[in-house]
Amino acid sequence: MSVDGVGGTTPPRTSVKVQILGDEYTIRTDAPAAHTREVAAHVDRIIRQVMASGSVVETHKAAILAALQVTDELFRARSEARELAARERELGAEVRRWLPPTKRGEGARGRDEDGSSPA
Repeated sequence: MSVDGVGGTTPPRTSVKVQILGDEYTIRTDAPAAHTREVAAHVDRIIRQVMASGSVVETHKAAILAALQVTDELFRARSEARELAARERELGAEVRRWLPPTKRGEGARGRDEDGSSPA
């Protein structure tokens, strides 16, 4: 997704008009229009929450604080996804140990993850 006039060399597939804090923006995106509107609505909601807190009056400062909040959400979600993927690998390795050697998958060849023979 890119704001009108900003983006890569690949021509965008669609343009979607959205409103954030009453201002209209044209977003060029290959994502579905409904998704783009949802994203814009989320940004609008977060900026409004920041402004409603009373600590910030200027919209550009509220937008920066909202960007920080959304980025924090993204980073936390990525961290959780990495943790889940690691746990999934651990569980997969544990399950493979209990399988007969012929059922452990191509990479296992009858050995545990550390290369030793199963007990």
